[in-house]
Amino acid sequence: MAWNNKGFALISQGKYDEAIEALDEAIRLDPNNTLAWENKGWTLFCLHKYDGAIEAYDEAIKLDSDDPDVWNNKGLALEFQGKNYKQIEAYDMAIKLDPTYSQASYNKATLSMTRAIL
Repeated sequence: MAWNNKGFALISQGKYDEAIEALDEAIRLDPNNTLAWENKGWTLFCLHKYDGAIEAYDEAIKLDSDDPDVWNNKGLALEFQGKNYKQIEAYDMAIKLDPTYSQASYNKATLSMTRAIL
């Protein structure tokens, strides 16, 4: 957990490359550390490495498919890849898991509005 916490602290400081190193160590020590996979996904997202972010989110989902945050964040990464239909599926899953999750609902609505305008 210490490596994950160090990674999270580095993310907060914008030190993404160092955060990846710490999170990789957390994952090496415990490949079932869902939070480390989720944090790695967010770090890769911040680095605009969307394929890697999605892969990390998929690993987190394999370990805990009931976390709406992971599904929402995967949706964001898919959006930046231009994979809007898959993005809706991710947002829908986040909303299904937590119907009060306003951020996922907002992200889905924004996507729908963008499509209507275009």
